[in-house]
Amino acid sequence: MKLITAIIKPFKLDEVREALSDIGIQGMTVSEVKGFGRQKGHTELYRGAEYTVDFLPKLRLELAVSDAQTEQALECLCNAARTGKIGDGKIFVTTIEQTIRIRTGEQGDNAL
Repeated sequence: MKLITAIIKPFKLDEVREALSDIGIQGMTVSEVKGFGRQKGHTELYRGAEYTVDFLPKLRLELAVSDAQTEQALECLCNAARTGKIGDGKIFVTTIEQTIRIRTGEQGDNAL
């Protein structure tokens, strides 16, 4: 099992969710986060004063997938979240040692 963590632009969420749903991914966790990378923020004009926004709003998606679904999920995420512009985000993949569904006690892939 793998844990896929993706940082994406907020307006791409619906497109990503639909694409993942189409390949059978049943659930994910979404968190609103702020951060920066190569984009390094931007400047904005507010009431005549210019100020720098260092941390940009992003979404953090976390989804647990079976080893068999990992490559398909990664390809799907990349295609759905890509705009081709700086700040599209990153995807991290980590190994999950154990998964347990609290309600039923199911373990491993069955708990996904």
